[in-house]
Amino acid sequence: MIGRIAGRIDYRAEDHVLIDVQGVGYLVFCSDRTLQALPGVGEHAAVYTDLLVRDDLLQLFGFTTLVEKEWHRLLMSVQGVGAKASLAILGALGVDGVSRAIALGDWNAVKAAKGIGPKTAQRVVNELKDKAPQVMAMGTGPATAPPQPAGADEVIEPPEAVTPAGARPSAQAEALSALANLGYGPGDAASAVAQAAGEDPQAETTTLIRAALKLLAPKQ
Repeated sequence: MIGRIAGRIDYRAEDHVLIDVQGVGYLVFCSDRTLQALPGVGEHAAVYTDLLVRDDLLQLFGFTTLVEKEWHRLLMSVQGVGAKASLAILGALGVDGVSRAIALGDWNAVKAAKGIGPKTAQRVVNELKDKAPQVMAMGTGPATAPPQPAGADEVIEPPEAVTPAGARPSAQAEALSALANLGYGPGDAASAVAQAAGEDPQAETTTLIRAALKLLAPKQ
């Protein structure tokens, strides 16, 4: 399986890019947010990829982070959510938004994505709530590559759940890890961190931990 590609962007369309890797063009479908994050035509970029294989179809889907890729794979495990619907959810909410919506059980936020109805949104929240903490705890380092010399393009497949070299885990991931170390259950910790992050999206790790601990404290 092709897990990551790096090369020159030759073409951009509404829902995909064409990336030239040593003379071979890879058509990569992406969410709106991923497309906006990628550089322009003629520039070098790298994306993590997931390959969809069907009897009559081979499609590559691209993501700037491993977290986005893992959410895509989880979303597609839900009945009624295909690749297009998954990209719509990721494009509408972003990685942090998806994490927060599922951790908090906010299916209305998921329903805001184009083409997602209330029943599908509820299934997404119900089926993935227990799996959200594991993905939230991953790092969010970008895969976009700087310009490279000619001939330096490559096709590689990194480990699925390893943070890219030099990438710093997000504040939410660090807070979630800290709460787990303190003995809080993954579901409760994820909900508290997601709520705290929603109230203060720019909060640093220590601020999130304090806010989450207040939310987790027994009510008097």
